[in-house]
This record gives sequence, C-alpha cells and structure tokens, in this order.
Amino acid sequence: MVTRTDLRTVRNIGFIAHIDAGKTTVTERVLFFTGRTYKIGDIDDGTTVMDFMDLERERGITIGSAATAAEWAGCRINIIDTPGHVDFTAEVERSLRVLDGGVVVLDAVAGVQPQSETVWRQATRHNVPRICFVNKMDRLGADFAAAVGSMHRRLGANAVAVQIPIGAESSFRGVIDLIRRKAYVYESEEAIDAVETSIPEELAQETEDYRKRLVEKIAETDEQLLGKYLNDEEISDEELIAGIRNATVSLQVFPVFCGSALKHRGVHPLLDAIVAYLPSPLDVPPVRGVNPKNDEEVLREPSPEAPFSALAFKVVSDQHVGRLVYLRVYSGMLKAGSMVYNPIRRERERVGRLLRMHADHREEIEAAGPGEIVGAIGLKRVFTSHTLCTEGQQVVLESIAFPDPVLAVAVEPRTRADQEKMDGALTRLSDEDPTLRVRTDEESGQVMLAGMGELHLDVVVERMRREFHVEVAVGAPRVAYRETLTRVAEARGRFVRQTGGHGQFGDVILRLEPLPRGEGVQFSTDISGDRLPREFWSAIEQGFRDAAQNGFIAGYPVLDIKAVLVDGSYHEVDSSEMSFKVAASMAFKAAAQKAGAVLLEPVMRMEVVTPAEFLGEVLSDLSARRASILSMEGQGGTQVIQAHVPLAETFQYATDLRSRTTGRASFTQELDHYAPAPSLVAKAVGA
Repeated sequence: MVTRTDLRTVRNIGFIAHIDAGKTTVTERVLFFTGRTYKIGDIDDGTTVMDFMDLERERGITIGSAATAAEWAGCRINIIDTPGHVDFTAEVERSLRVLDGGVVVLDAVAGVQPQSETVWRQATRHNVPRICFVNKMDRLGADFAAAVGSMHRRLGANAVAVQIPIGAESSFRGVIDLIRRKAYVYESEEAIDAVETSIPEELAQETEDYRKRLVEKIAETDEQLLGKYLNDEEISDEELIAGIRNATVSLQVFPVFCGSALKHRGVHPLLDAIVAYLPSPLDVPPVRGVNPKNDEEVLREPSPEAPFSALAFKVVSDQHVGRLVYLRVYSGMLKAGSMVYNPIRRERERVGRLLRMHADHREEIEAAGPGEIVGAIGLKRVFTSHTLCTEGQQVVLESIAFPDPVLAVAVEPRTRADQEKMDGALTRLSDEDPTLRVRTDEESGQVMLAGMGELHLDVVVERMRREFHVEVAVGAPRVAYRETLTRVAEARGRFVRQTGGHGQFGDVILRLEPLPRGEGVQFSTDISGDRLPREFWSAIEQGFRDAAQNGFIAGYPVLDIKAVLVDGSYHEVDSSEMSFKVAASMAFKAAAQKAGAVLLEPVMRMEVVTPAEFLGEVLSDLSARRASILSMEGQGGTQVIQAHVPLAETFQYATDLRSRTTGRASFTQELDHYAPAPSLVAKAVGA
C-alpha cells in the first residue's frame, strides 16, 4: 500500500525537447545508471529500451511516449520519454497533463529550437516545473552560455545555471557544481564516473560570477534569503538547495545543468537534481475537477484515504495483453479487480489487471495509489481524457486538449480482404491517437485520414501494414483548410412541414459575428425564455455547430465565429428539438452567404539551418513558396532562417532543400496559425 510519507519520495517526470536534442539518449543513460537496465541502449544500433517499436528503431526517432520507472537516492522516479517531432505533439500534450515535473533537453549547439518553444509552452500551460539539461556539450560548436541565453531570449524563461561545463567541444571533460564549489572531471574518454576535484584555476573567477548570479536569482524568490543576501550574510549550501527547490516548484526559476549523455557525462548530477528540485505529488496543488451532478468545483488531495480519482491519458493496443489504458492516479487507491465509474459515459467497468510499465515490458501489481502511473487491462470503453472515480463521490477532471489535424490523405484497400481489416485497423489506431481523424468523403466515398503532418500519416499507414497486415494505396496529401466569416450578418431559418399527425415547426433568427483568430466557435442568446422556450436553445446551438462543420467555399469547417440567437417563434404542438435544429442550420447557411466567407490556410513556422554559401538559394526558394521571412541569424558558418510558410507550399520541401544544398541544410516546422488564403488558392480549392 502507498502511504502519505511514501509520496514524498515519488517523482513523476518527463523528458521533453526538440527532435534530435537527445531525450531518448538521456533517458537510456538514466535507466542504466539507476540500475533499471543492465546495458545501455543505443539509437544508432536500434537497441533502445524506450524506443521499442520497430518503426522507432529503424527511423531513429521517438513516435510514441513510453513510460518506465527507476530508483535513485531513495526516490521512485516514474519517467515518460516523449517524441520531439512536431507531428507527434499529442504525445507530449497528454504526457505533460499527468506529470508533476519535466526535464527539458536542449542541444548545446542549437540552443532553443522551434519544437523546444512548443513543448515549453505546453509545459507552461499545464504548470509543470522544469529543470533544463544542455546536452551534447562535446559537439563542435557547443556553447553553454549561448544555450542559456537562448532560453532567456526565446522562451522568456528565468533560467539559472546550477552547473557550468569544464571545457567544450572535444575538450569537454566535466562540470562544476556552483552550489558546493566542486569540479567533477571525467579522466578518460571511456570514464562513466566522475572524479571530484578542486575547480581549475582558469575557471575560478567564472565560477564565482556564475555562483553570485545563482544566489542573487534565488534570493529574489525568498524573503528570508533576500534579507541574508542584502546584509552580506553567508547563505549555506542547504539553504540554497532548499531555495532552488522552492523556486523551481513555484515556476519562478528553471535550473540549468549540462553534459553529454552519449558519453555519460553529467547524467549522475542530473539524477540528483531530479530528486532534489522537481516536485513530489505532495508539492503540487491538489487536482481540480468538477462534480458532474451540480458543476461545483472539487479538489482531490493526493492521499490514499481520499476518494479514488484517475485520468486516462493514453490507450494502446498491446499485442500481448490487448487493450491497455494508461492511468495517472490522483487520489485514493485503485485495486486490481475493482469496479470504477466513468462519469463521462456514466458507466461502471471492472479493472481486470494493473501493470507497472517499463517501456514494452510490464510488471503486475495488486494496487496503485496517488501519484502512480500504471496500465490497466479490462477497460473496454475508457478513452483518452476520460476520468475514472468512485460512483458515490463523482468527479470529472480537466480533459486533455489536442490540436486539430492539418493534413489529410485518401486511403484505399488494395484487395477485398484488406477492406474489412482496414476498418478494424483504423478504429484501433484512432482509438489510440486523438489527433488521427478518420472520415468517409461524401462525394467520392473515399476514406480520408487526417493527421498532424506527412510523417504522422506515413507512420500510421506503415503501422497498418506491419501491425494489422493491411495493404493500402495512399493518395496525394491534401491540406486541411478552414473557413471563416468577415462581416456581421443576420438571417432567418424557418422550417415548416405538415404531415399526417404532428407537423414540424421551427423558426430561428441568428446573427453571425466574426471573432479574432483562435477564438473557436461560440454561441450565445439575446432573447428570454418567454420568447422561445429554453428547452429548444441547446437544439438550436447543436444545429448551428453541425452546420458550421461544412463551409461554403469548399466545405471545410468554419472557425472563429459567434452565433447569437436574436429571435424566434414556436408552435405549441408542432415544435420539436429536431425542427429547431434544422431551422438553426438553415439560418446559419443563409446568414453565412451574406457574411463574406473567406478560406483560411494553415501557416507553418519554419526554421531552416543552412551553410552560409547556400543562403541566397534557400531564400529564393522560400520566396517562391510564398514564405514570409521573420529573421536571419548567423551561427558560426551557418545561417538560421525563421519564416512563415503556407503548409500547401511545403510538400517535398525536404527533398528540394537537400538537392539545393548538397544535403547540408536541415529544417523543422510546426503549425503557427491560420491566415486568409490568396484568391487564386481559394479559387483552386473551391473548384
């Protein structure tokens, strides 16, 4: 059984970063040094523990988040390793939702990169305390100070160094602990353990400057320490460590460490920092939820004695155990074989078995308490974002928000046998992945797969082939456009139908108003229940929302609009929810025709890193792709270009960029915003 005192020794953390910053390598070293694995996994050799899918090992990237647990310094560390590629951002989102702390891994050469910004924003949105690890200090061009500076500049983060490196690039040989004023040196290329020694003379002054800055930043977050600092009193190492912990947990500072995970350097101090500075489940506020019976806020304390509550944050189809639901337990106890209540579906289900996960291996357990991350077998109708609780004391925890897909492809089974298997495969894959949408095109009858990018859809199709043995033909990618309105417009929708017996009568006047970008689809009323009974209002809203799923230019969903119910009338006998639903849809379509519909296209934020000699060629190509250049920055012999580029212009960009730069340039991109498409594009799409 988990007790309250045990919770102080629990850390739920995730490794998050831009692609290729070294998250999985860091995680593999952590598992080795904590004794969780007996052999260090290597990405290049395809022997990693956390990247256990064949696709992950072949491509050398993380596709799905993987959970494991390790022990260090008397603490149990539950770890989730997340993908770095923007196409799999949903894995990061769902992981951060259930974690108490995070380790942000940065590349010592590149510093903060586009996806670093994305995961940082995601962590901030979920109030996740973070420490940072500047990895790859042994690489050519590594610059610790520049990496920390990029955190201040690009993330607006109050980053403070707790370590500094001894040397850089090929001369990187250890780290200096600024708190204890000790140096830890790796005496040979193969050394796994560091030797404690005094600080090299040439770094003595730099160490004192960095330490003074550390003490000053921490003193600013604590009145007692600030008093000592202003009075020039000595602040002990223990007081400084406690101050760093409090400031980290309260998101006031972000401690920075450094090393080279590939060469094992700096990983031991990072583990010490995870235990010392990241919060336990008791250090974060109690989880907030809503009582579904009266919509009142409910707090659940992380105590075994509290009523049970847990959040399902991931569903996978495991070939050995079947459907596996990942749960984060927030309060109370969950026992194998017990009944749990799903307030979203208003259903009871039995938990068959409970598993503690170690990547693709599992260990059966009898019970799980607050702060634990476990896999549950037997939950047939629990999906991502669902809450589980006790039926007598219900609570609905905040769900997980996922971004909308930006790209779609048509898929067709190659044979009749593949047809049946494809339906089952797509059901299971969309069950696992909330950002994968499956629909049938009404006009063509084709099955459309919508996802976060070309890589995402490529991986889905490959998984269908390997895991479900389904062969499909894939069409050319299509951009997931959106539509919006530019003017205020008002119209009436009147649905009257006389048949034998009861007729149908619904009469609605809606006013449509454009909203700022990102506001979504909203509904409000300007009338009272006397004018139109409230029982019909929800049907009117549903009719409007359903109609907004198909715009006028090319049938894409309409975004950033507000519908206001201005007036309406009803019939005592013939009016029904269905008739008002139809009337609202008619009113929306009539008003939208007068409201100046425009097509919105997804615009990506792209970062291109190219050798300086190819700069002109790259800029010329970007210009031809309707790019808007945001900034250019020199880094050694390379140029880093930031630009906004319409998604429709990015297809095959990887191939084109490689051919223009003899394979020496690279790029990353992520969805930034939707913007009105030029008239030529709108005409082509509408046609």
